[in-house]
Amino acid sequence: MEQKLSNAGLRQQVIFWLVVLVLVIGFLFLFSSILLPFIAGMAIAYFLDPVADRLEMLGLSRMMATLVILIVFVLVFALALTLLIPVIISQFNDFMLHIPGYVQQFQQFVENTQNTIVPEWIRSQAGALKNNLSSIMSDGLGFVAGLFGQLWSSGKALVNIISLMVITPVVAFYILLDWDRMIAKVDAWIPRDHVATVRQIAHEIDQAIAGFIRGQGSLCIILGIYYGVGLSLVGLNFGLLIGLFAGMISFIPYVGSLVGLFLAVSIAIVQFWPDYLWVGLVLAVFFTGQFLEGNILQPKLVGSSVGLHPVWLMFALFAFGALFGFVGLLIAVPAAAACGVLVRFALSRYLQSDLYYGRSATGPASRTKARTPEK
Repeated sequence: MEQKLSNAGLRQQVIFWLVVLVLVIGFLFLFSSILLPFIAGMAIAYFLDPVADRLEMLGLSRMMATLVILIVFVLVFALALTLLIPVIISQFNDFMLHIPGYVQQFQQFVENTQNTIVPEWIRSQAGALKNNLSSIMSDGLGFVAGLFGQLWSSGKALVNIISLMVITPVVAFYILLDWDRMIAKVDAWIPRDHVATVRQIAHEIDQAIAGFIRGQGSLCIILGIYYGVGLSLVGLNFGLLIGLFAGMISFIPYVGSLVGLFLAVSIAIVQFWPDYLWVGLVLAVFFTGQFLEGNILQPKLVGSSVGLHPVWLMFALFAFGALFGFVGLLIAVPAAAACGVLVRFALSRYLQSDLYYGRSATGPASRTKARTPEK
């Protein structure tokens, strides 16, 4: 009888959480066009909550700490938007215009280089290389054009920009101000029989999200600034654009550095060859960046692991982006972290359940015996 009640309670919990999941997905589908400023505000508040807690420890009230943090954040963001965005847009437009010329010059470089430097089979594939590069560039341009088209083609583009500039700081302010109270209120709603388990799961999800968003986000910003400044000082054309792009996608291990290295070295060969020194300096910028990332920044900012496998992360970005658009890209990492923690929890429970051991091993003693091989 007790086993039946337990199974009935388990079924009720499964049904309840499935209904909640369906409602959340339906909510995202229905309101995805207006969720951007609210999700951005929540992300900013989550990112800045540790700073607010430290200011409170120094004696500031929560209200004053929130005001100081958001004022500084908005000023820094506005300054970066005013100074950086025009330069990035200008370099991006010039880069798009110069791509065909760079591809042609790179083909000529391959054809004219001596066999002692470039093997014959590479030179013999120069035509195929050009076609492949052209295809890759056209596909990339099509993706970028489609992305910007989705952002700008609709009549809601201006509304989205205004809402980001106006609504996001307001949402961030109120959520950051009431963060601790909201957490306490949600904690009070948890069924008392499951409060310890739910708190443990929530703690693991918070660790995964915080380690990735706060740690990896800071890492991407630092690497983007380093690569952008380093390549610009070397004198590489579009160095700032390539460096910022490489840093921005560094949250996917190895992808950011490899893509940035490929773009930077390709342009450096066309721009500087046969001056080996400057090509070597471009390589040195990326090798130094990889050393700093792997030995200093990654251990300090992110830690050994945040529980997000690179393949799972890329799948989440593609899946949520396809389902919910740009909003899906914003929630992909937190959702992937939460799903990863929940899957590991479900797997651990399964490995301790009768479904795994069978009905013959129903008690802890029999399970221990089942695990221990006979001598």
